[in-house]
Amino acid sequence: MILGALVDAGLPPQKLKKSLSRLPITGYKLNIKKVKRAGIQATKVNVEIHASRITHHAVQKWKDIEKIIKNSTLSDEIKQKGLRIFKRLFEAEAKVHGERFEDIHLHELGAIDCIIDVFGTLIGIDILGIKKIYSSPLNLGSGTIKTGHGILPVPAPATAELLKNVPVYSSDINFELTTPTGAVLISTLADSFGPMPDMQISKIGTGAGSKDFKKQPNVLRVFIGEETENTPPCHSRESRNPEKNKLDSCFRRNDENQGGFSEQKITIIETNIDDMNPQIYEYIMEKLFKAGALDVFLTQVIMKKGRPGIKLTALCSEDKRDELIEIILKETTSIGVRFYETQRKILQRTIESVDTKFGKIKVKISRLGADMVKITPEYEDCKKIAKKFNIPLIEVIKSVSSTEK
Repeated sequence: MILGALVDAGLPPQKLKKSLSRLPITGYKLNIKKVKRAGIQATKVNVEIHASRITHHAVQKWKDIEKIIKNSTLSDEIKQKGLRIFKRLFEAEAKVHGERFEDIHLHELGAIDCIIDVFGTLIGIDILGIKKIYSSPLNLGSGTIKTGHGILPVPAPATAELLKNVPVYSSDINFELTTPTGAVLISTLADSFGPMPDMQISKIGTGAGSKDFKKQPNVLRVFIGEETENTPPCHSRESRNPEKNKLDSCFRRNDENQGGFSEQKITIIETNIDDMNPQIYEYIMEKLFKAGALDVFLTQVIMKKGRPGIKLTALCSEDKRDELIEIILKETTSIGVRFYETQRKILQRTIESVDTKFGKIKVKISRLGADMVKITPEYEDCKKIAKKFNIPLIEVIKSVSSTEK
């Protein structure tokens, strides 16, 4: 279904087939066709196996799969991803069946099918230029399935093992809706799970499953587009000031509804510290902000044995998470951090300049609807003016508040 969705979204079948030919495997054929599932048109990709023409009859164990991957002429990046995916699959199978990793085997024909599914997906993602993958929670289905190990419950044991720490649910459809191959692909490749991120959609692909259910379409959809930060560029129509536009690029402008809420998915990183020179915190906070933190703050806490400590918290977008964690672990005495995803709502904001009796000062303008407007002067601008004219900082800030916008 993943491969069908990618083809439906614009993956050229000939390019796909040519790239798959770099794998030292024969005896299969890709059959691509348009079908309907509960009235929805989708693309169905079948891997047809011709057992009499298979050149690799012993494709069963990890060593066989590993040899095929390493002997292929695919890019090193795709090879490494493929090795990681298959290693996870074999590890899951070994664990649930209580066998040694090197003794686990895939069914001969199923192994070829699985190789094509996995590498077809990796090749498709590469050709389409997809850099980041988000997934909705996975529908596992329900009931039982017939396997070489007998009748097993849905989800199959290997599927369940592969989907640890992944959000899943089960509908009332009496069918296996997530297979081990699908589970290992999505759980390995997805950067995160949850609602669809803010994005500008350019292509939509719909891949069909084998069954045609009456209650709902048995399809998997792929949305491809440009990810838009919840605060994308919002250059003022009135401004031609490059510096102002540079500042505005951090926020989303919504001229149509005069402002409103923006919902944003963020990552929170935390660590507790009780053995570090407090002079270092300012330096750390500065580095985290420069690296892209949305906010950084310190909280006093009481730790074990009654020791006073500091909880360092950093907020960031998901793509900045690893970089910020590395900074914290390198620059502090912490030996570990915790992180989790959450959401926040913020008012639409712009940065503009206002005239005061002391000169121009940048202000942050937040709007909610047509009536509610909050104006906050930029601290650094106010501080510069206070120093320049040798006047109290509070007086400069008040001058902004008294200025009509």
